[in-house]
Amino acid sequence: MVKFTLAKFFRKSDSTESETVSPEVRSFLSLDNPRNASEPVDTDTFEDSEAMNGKDNNPVNLGPSEKTSVKPSDFEFLKVIGKGSFGKVLLARHKNESKMFAIKVLQKQAIMKRNEVKHIMSERNVLLKNIKHPFLVGLHYSFQTQDKLYFVLDYVNGGELFFHLQRERYFPEQRAKFYAAEMASAIGYLHSLNIIYRDLKPENILLDSKGHVTLTDFGLCKEGIEGMGTTSTFCGTPEYLAPEVLRKQPYDKTVDWWCLGAVLYEMMYGLPPFYSRDTAEMYDNILYKPLRLRTNVSSAARSILEGVSIYKITSVGKSAGGGKMVSASVMEADNMFQGFSYVPPAEDAFS
Repeated sequence: MVKFTLAKFFRKSDSTESETVSPEVRSFLSLDNPRNASEPVDTDTFEDSEAMNGKDNNPVNLGPSEKTSVKPSDFEFLKVIGKGSFGKVLLARHKNESKMFAIKVLQKQAIMKRNEVKHIMSERNVLLKNIKHPFLVGLHYSFQTQDKLYFVLDYVNGGELFFHLQRERYFPEQRAKFYAAEMASAIGYLHSLNIIYRDLKPENILLDSKGHVTLTDFGLCKEGIEGMGTTSTFCGTPEYLAPEVLRKQPYDKTVDWWCLGAVLYEMMYGLPPFYSRDTAEMYDNILYKPLRLRTNVSSAARSILEGVSIYKITSVGKSAGGGKMVSASVMEADNMFQGFSYVPPAEDAFS
């Protein structure tokens, strides 16, 4: 088996984190809001007034992950490390345990306004199941105040795959397949739990201090998809959408393998396979254009791209120009990574 170590690309950053709270964190957590000064509050922490003495009039059922004894003042919030539609992800140090965490802080008002409680709870459910897998970020526990929900997550300190890809433009084939094998393992595990991930992209893939991948952000996951069951929600990121999703047809777990193929292609070539600055043109490329692979990839890499997703052309339909339409209904990745550092087993091996 080929050994491939990436630890030399990364170094731990815990000891170098700033001890001061950035202005962005102070603003987001309302550190300087007078209403939070009803009791003395450490300037390096945040307390909603109701978290101290008041009653929460907007409780959200966080299930078994919730620790009601935990409060924001248990942590030092250091800096913003991620942003989303409903809140931000903050790097925080637990004061008593001295451990670093990534804490996802969500605004209740924004969640309620857009009727997204069900999706947030779905993300929580997926996070709780991730503890068992080495390439998925896990949830330690959650808590809430009247204004916000807090999810205390693993802190993965190697940065986004997106950042490294932007800096290096593309990866050597060996490195790209190393990452793809670990992604395939994580996706296979989610599928074994009847979950479709639906948003695999470099921004959602973190690297740990040893160079292993960690998938994060499970807000678009769909639970309860058994066997060849389907769903039809139009969601995802444009560059990585499978043809079935674009056509607004029912789709199954194989859309994740399409995304994996797209990410692998991007790692080896520097851009997603059907990319165009014109979104309409890009969608047309995804639906109708065959994938063209340059000759500077090995037969093994070509086999992976053909096997896991995007190269397969089917006769689902024809475009106006007479070209065949593309489908993500393809073989899965069970045997694609022989000879590399991790061989993802079949999905039923996780059952």
